[in-house]
Amino acid sequence: MLSQYVPLLWLFGLAGFVVTMIMVLTSVLGPKKKTATKLEPFECGSESIGSTRTRFSVKFYLVAITFIVFDVEAVFVIPWAVIYKDYFINNGYALYGLLSMLTFLVVLTLGLVYEWRSGGLEWD
Repeated sequence: MLSQYVPLLWLFGLAGFVVTMIMVLTSVLGPKKKTATKLEPFECGSESIGSTRTRFSVKFYLVAITFIVFDVEAVFVIPWAVIYKDYFINNGYALYGLLSMLTFLVVLTLGLVYEWRSGGLEWD
């Protein structure tokens, strides 16, 4: 019964070997000359301005979280819309499918309204 997992174990072993060899070879064969330019943080090809330890505004994180929430919403809504007719309507679950997605969208809409009223979407 466990013999069916032998190819998978070989694959993991081979992947681990390749990763180990790449790390060893790059540390042995790679250049080691450190200069001031190489030790600076790289920021999109432009020179660094100011300290890298500055704090970001909380609003930056709120906008980022909002983007992620609505990105996840699209990940769930689009497949649901594609299979709605074939799965829910043809199998007699049309009301269940509609109410489940409506609940999901209402919760997300309430979150958006809360963030909007609390000023989380305003960029100062």
